[in-house]
Amino acid sequence: MASLSDQLEEVRVNAEGSLSTPGSAQEMRTGVAAMANIPLPPSSKYRNIAAESMLTENGCGNNRSESLSLLQKLSTALNILEKYGSNLTNPNRPKYWRTVKYNNPVFRTTVDSIQGGRAVLNLYGYTNQQQDGLSFPDDVVQPDVGKVASVTLEVMCLRMELDMLIKGTHPHPEFFERLIPSLTVQDDEEISTDAVAFSPSEKPWEKQPPSSESTPPQPKSPFSQALALSSLVPSKQTENCTICGIFPVSAHCPTCAQRLCTECDRLYHSHSGRSTHIRIPVTSSKAIKRLSSSLSTWQCKYCTTVNTMQQVLCETCERPRLSSSAPSLQEEPSQPSTISEWQCKSCTVVNAGSSILCEVCDRPRLATRPPVAPSRPTPSATGLLDSQWVCQFCTYVNHTPSTVCEMCCLSKSEPALSPSKPLPLSPVKDIPPLSATPKVMPTEDPDLKRQRLMREEGLKLIQLIREGEKKGVSPEEVYTSMCVSGNSNVMPYDWLKAELPHVLDEICVMAASCQQEPNAQTNSSGGNDGQDGQKSNAVPLSRAEAKRAWLAAGGDNEKAVRQALRDRRVKVKELGSLGFNDVTRCEEALRQSGGDVRGALVLLQRPLLEPFHQRMWSDEPEPPIDINHPDKQHVCRRLLAMFELPSWGRCELVLSLLRDPSATYTLEDVVQAVRESPDRDFIRRVLNKECPICLSVFPHSKMQSLTSCQCSVCCGCFKQHFTIAVRDKHIRDMVCPVCTEPDINDPEHLNSYFSTLDIQLRDCLEADVYDLFHKKLTEQALIKDPKFLWCSHCSYGFIYDGDQLKVTCMQCRKSFCAQCKKPWEPQHVGLSCEQFQLWKRENDPEYQRQGLAGYLRDNGITCPNCRFQYALARGGCMHFCCSQCRYQFCSGCNNPFHSKCAVNQCTVTGLHAHHPRDCLFYLRDWEPARLQALLQKKAVNYNTDTATGAQTGVCGVIEQKDEGPRPTDSPCGAQTQPGQAGLCEKHYREYLVSLINGHSIDPALLYAHDELIVACRRYHVDVSQGEGEDERAYFARLLKKLMDDVPLGDKVLRKK
Repeated sequence: MASLSDQLEEVRVNAEGSLSTPGSAQEMRTGVAAMANIPLPPSSKYRNIAAESMLTENGCGNNRSESLSLLQKLSTALNILEKYGSNLTNPNRPKYWRTVKYNNPVFRTTVDSIQGGRAVLNLYGYTNQQQDGLSFPDDVVQPDVGKVASVTLEVMCLRMELDMLIKGTHPHPEFFERLIPSLTVQDDEEISTDAVAFSPSEKPWEKQPPSSESTPPQPKSPFSQALALSSLVPSKQTENCTICGIFPVSAHCPTCAQRLCTECDRLYHSHSGRSTHIRIPVTSSKAIKRLSSSLSTWQCKYCTTVNTMQQVLCETCERPRLSSSAPSLQEEPSQPSTISEWQCKSCTVVNAGSSILCEVCDRPRLATRPPVAPSRPTPSATGLLDSQWVCQFCTYVNHTPSTVCEMCCLSKSEPALSPSKPLPLSPVKDIPPLSATPKVMPTEDPDLKRQRLMREEGLKLIQLIREGEKKGVSPEEVYTSMCVSGNSNVMPYDWLKAELPHVLDEICVMAASCQQEPNAQTNSSGGNDGQDGQKSNAVPLSRAEAKRAWLAAGGDNEKAVRQALRDRRVKVKELGSLGFNDVTRCEEALRQSGGDVRGALVLLQRPLLEPFHQRMWSDEPEPPIDINHPDKQHVCRRLLAMFELPSWGRCELVLSLLRDPSATYTLEDVVQAVRESPDRDFIRRVLNKECPICLSVFPHSKMQSLTSCQCSVCCGCFKQHFTIAVRDKHIRDMVCPVCTEPDINDPEHLNSYFSTLDIQLRDCLEADVYDLFHKKLTEQALIKDPKFLWCSHCSYGFIYDGDQLKVTCMQCRKSFCAQCKKPWEPQHVGLSCEQFQLWKRENDPEYQRQGLAGYLRDNGITCPNCRFQYALARGGCMHFCCSQCRYQFCSGCNNPFHSKCAVNQCTVTGLHAHHPRDCLFYLRDWEPARLQALLQKKAVNYNTDTATGAQTGVCGVIEQKDEGPRPTDSPCGAQTQPGQAGLCEKHYREYLVSLINGHSIDPALLYAHDELIVACRRYHVDVSQGEGEDERAYFARLLKKLMDDVPLGDKVLRKK
């Protein structure tokens, strides 16, 4: 068999696992109960928390009652510590789990009021000491769930052991009595002679019916070994709530295995993780009847505790509501009971709280215990004596042959057999025979008669209480009126209606006279100060106060007067502690509220709230907050009310920042910064941001930034930059004014960037500027439509849905071809664009005169983004920027130019593009003869002669030149060479490359060895040479691999 230490370790591991991971709450409670019932002292059971120190420092009192009261306070604090640990182990932790505030009233009255509470929080991880509380260190992101679960398990186990010790059900109280010697000191209470003593082996409440042999075996729990130790403790089944333990069960949750009352069910299942649980309503077998009462509380005459009207027994001493003020010799000691149960004073049977009569002896709840009458024989027949016996516990008369009492179910006690002495023989005398047997009259047994009278009185009282409830009279009023009216034939509720107002008025008059007597004595002695002047104007009692005192006094008017005055003084003192020192006003408020302190407090606070109400309902604006107001708390309260700051410390931080002489912040800026962080240095950095454009200092709330970068500029510079960009520049110039991000050529991020920018500019720009921005944004979107066309005459763009080649511009009313974008001519009708181009070359004299210069013009630059055509030669620089959409691309291969490359393994920085090997970017360095050889290899014809009528000696190709403030279109003007078709060498190469691209000829066919190696490395082709591979085979393999793996440019214009 495993030792106790091994059992403890096994139970600890299983319980910590169920606590640190989401699981069944019932399994976790079972593990805690198993650990609590292991018979080990606290020094051996608790390894994390100092359990013995907490018990000795927080539980030592003068006697057992005082020590149990201190241990109850420690148990409450452990309950709060348990909730802190459960929040840390829960995956859905609260929002402010990192800190514990000292000003929290629950923390201050529970955890902080015991010794060792903060030490447990340090074990959880709250090791950072702050001015207003404890917190986790800044470098700790998540709590140590394993350690927190271990500490929380010990807190839960210690709290469960304390609860069992307080209730008297702990299996090993000697462990705690050794640490707290006062637990063995009994209170000065009188032991009742009616107590029943049982031997240790006789425990009738533990008797259970024998289990059947056919019962299937139950699954073994991980806590079964430790639970076997707890089986020695008697268990008490209860139908109260499993959380609060006070109110009856109203719902059962199968998911979390909880049986809860209405309020606990609402609070427990309001959590988002448990809101979907399905609860099963639980109805009591007997309907609960609530006694209607005009009063809300009643005071116990024995211990002066104020209880609610729904409580029949006192919450402290558990005595009945109408019991006498001192215990009698025959009164039983108070029995532990809950609010939902009551114990009969006659037969000690525990009944449900909803029943008025005892289920066994049918005596009413408020009836006291009858006196015990000695059992004595009656002058009845001998057979009757032998067939009856009186129970010595409940005095009920039972009949033989039963040996168990029918009321209390206790066994009949057999008297000890004593040796009988032989009676002396009497002399025999002659007795004359009687003529007839005399008739014996049967007499009623006194005990039976007493029980019958008790039943009749109880039924009569129950009938009166039920009739009183129907007429709105409480049971206390019925009972008190019966005591006052005596045995008169007047019904209690009739007496209350007719006589009670006069009695209450009499009590009020007597109380007023008692209030005036000490005032008169004080005035006669000459002590006439301000306080006595207030007392001389004593306010009389109200009927509600007199009625409450009359019921508490049991109908005694003199006692009611003393009780009412005593209650009045206590309530006035309570109101004085709340700041209302005017006795007369307090008494008047109590009179108007009928003795209710809350109602009196409302009446007293109403004049104080009048200025606030007037300010709230007035149309005047709220006065600004005066930072230099002398009352610091007044300013902090207004900051809390107006700006909803998270704590009082944040309000004080705002006030200290604003009162700094060197501060230039506004109140709104400081409040916004303090909401983000309580760090003073961080707040100063947030409030002092420098604009990189105007170099002025602004708070973070006055700065704006784009989502594409981390740059921040002030609101004025932000507005000015984008206003100028919208009015005078292109839509692609609307980037960050500091770092010019993002890259507008990237189409993936373009839509998301403009959608976010639209939200920022909506509240920043003026209405007309914002409309212009939307117009340009719409045009930018229309350009991407495949049906969008640019007019070749006026550069006007529009959507064309027709299927004819001839398109008429809606702006200039001129026509052009929808496919080749050339101005429309009548000869184009019925011909394709290629046939029309061939016809012009053969029949148009002007076209023939221009020669290849016209060919280059017709096959000019076309923007790949917006498809706008430029009748220009490509010239020397391949970087082209479209004037319509600002798209930057290579005029030879149409690949985009960008600053940040998206190609993997690219090491080029700055503005660049990735050109294919057949792009003009690489082929413009070849000699014309080499380009002609490449065309001849594929049998492609090319021109070498100057066209008839063309200008000789000077190149006439139109190109864009940077002359003056703006680029201009003008002829090339360079000298021509013979055999180059009347073009300069640069434009003749462009002409030959256009033929190579049009026929998809791969220039790698003419690569030399060095050129092939450079091209393979450029396009990341493996150039390693195999062992024994000769140069020719190596060259052929590289050439084939390059042509197969790296295709030609997919955006280069080719013939269809």
